[in-house]
Amino acid sequence: MTTVVFYEKPGCGTNARQKLLLTRAGHDVEARNLLTEPWTGERLRAYFAGTPVWSWFNPASPRVKSGEIEPEAIEAVAAIDLMLEDPLLIRRPLIEAGGQCCAGFDREPVLSLLQRDDDLDDVQSCTRPEASPCPEPR
Repeated sequence: MTTVVFYEKPGCGTNARQKLLLTRAGHDVEARNLLTEPWTGERLRAYFAGTPVWSWFNPASPRVKSGEIEPEAIEAVAAIDLMLEDPLLIRRPLIEAGGQCCAGFDREPVLSLLQRDDDLDDVQSCTRPEASPCPEPR
């Protein structure tokens, strides 16, 4: 069993399904509010190591969905600044486990925690795609 620190948007159905998968796999999930966490640029950047800047963004964020923000056109420093101002832009969940961290549910350490290497799209896509903008956190 591993303790998984899981930064989520409270009330997000997709995050709820992801936490359930981790719990069912025998892990202790410590959920934290991604939106109220006191992030620093350096700390946030660690979750994105080795991934392209566009993948740091939550594609379901209202500002991304509307086209106001185009992740493919933003450089790393500007991306972090935007995310510190508006945490809804951050790809969720942010995961810490076993000394590793990541953004999203489709890379390490998540794959090892679930002992899967298959497609996890079914637990990454928004459970309420018709909701635009994304519903407010509960």
